[in-house]
Amino acid sequence: MKENFDVVIVGGGMVGAAVACSLGGSSLKVAIIESMLPEPFAVNQAHDLRVSALSIASKNILETVGAWTGVTNRRFCPFRRMRVWETAGDTEFCSDDLNLPELGYIVENRVTQLALLDRLQAFDNVELMCPATINKIHYLVDHPSEIELGDGRVLTAKVLVAADGGQSRVRQTVGLGVTSWDYQQHALVIYIETDYGQQDITWQRFVPSGPQAFLPLTGNFGSIVWYNSPDEVRRLKALPNEVLLREMVATFPDCLGKVKAVLGTASFPLKRQHAQSYAKPGVVLVGDAAHMINPLAGQGVNIGLLDAAALGEVLIDASKQDVDLGDISVLRRYEKMRRNENLKMMTVMDVFYRVFSTQLLPVKFLRNLGLGLAERVLPAKNKVMRNAMGLEGNLPRLAKGEKII
Repeated sequence: MKENFDVVIVGGGMVGAAVACSLGGSSLKVAIIESMLPEPFAVNQAHDLRVSALSIASKNILETVGAWTGVTNRRFCPFRRMRVWETAGDTEFCSDDLNLPELGYIVENRVTQLALLDRLQAFDNVELMCPATINKIHYLVDHPSEIELGDGRVLTAKVLVAADGGQSRVRQTVGLGVTSWDYQQHALVIYIETDYGQQDITWQRFVPSGPQAFLPLTGNFGSIVWYNSPDEVRRLKALPNEVLLREMVATFPDCLGKVKAVLGTASFPLKRQHAQSYAKPGVVLVGDAAHMINPLAGQGVNIGLLDAAALGEVLIDASKQDVDLGDISVLRRYEKMRRNENLKMMTVMDVFYRVFSTQLLPVKFLRNLGLGLAERVLPAKNKVMRNAMGLEGNLPRLAKGEKII
């Protein structure tokens, strides 16, 4: 027997779960397929190594679908200031300049995912299938997709949503190509215990070997991101924690403050990847399945959540108009909302990365001049910050705190 759904989402991570929550409570019948539930949260657990800087737009999305309390009831760290500098150039952004309480929130990815999955339990029209594996995906342009699960169930979907990551099986199955390249640099993430209390600032310094960043966590803890060559990151990661701590303290700026201990490490390569199209009839890409971005400004999760909000808006509007959800004209509306916006953000991050990676003297002069001007020209500085926070631009309604159902 086939089980018929309007929307089947492959991937129950943050973005896939956000798509499902955006459709929760609607007339659409939704399934979300995930292979493994995240580990339950406990207050006394160590922080996860995988954290994200959620923007105000992301917070609005989570709040509007009813998942933000699931974050605040667990663990999150708001930050009010963000500093960026390199030799002579220096600028600091502050929420006071925008008349806002915070610039953003450092949240463990698992906490965000758990909050969204918890919220799904309130929706009768959404079925979470977990743990579940996919044996086969049958895609035909003129018919609903069929998904064969490992337990023998067969699902049909008017819209198949690929939220299954950068190596998306759905994307590859339906033949949506990507353009990608490696940055020839890795990022080392270091979980630290500090000798001081919870901070309200995140900062990033640019040096010839790559950026050095600090993300505050709750309590006496923080997350360091150390960008460097693949070989150097491998060397650093292989060091005993005590030796790595000494190297980090010797290399990072004094504003890091006293670090008591290194508690854990992880690393990942920097890669850019963008789907050549986000949609085909009956199938659509969101999050990392559609794009992977340089993590310099922490925008990867934020643009993924904007994808989820935009797709939810388009599908809800189409269902209200009694239009075929899988029609390419419907899915192109989502692509029109998001692809160019994502491409602009990816391009800005690329330019930022290239400009701060070179040691050519004219470029060094210009970037220091630019940071100095950013510090002095408040309207331009605030404009940049408002865009990064998701307070301006072509935003889906959920990102503005507006309900779609």
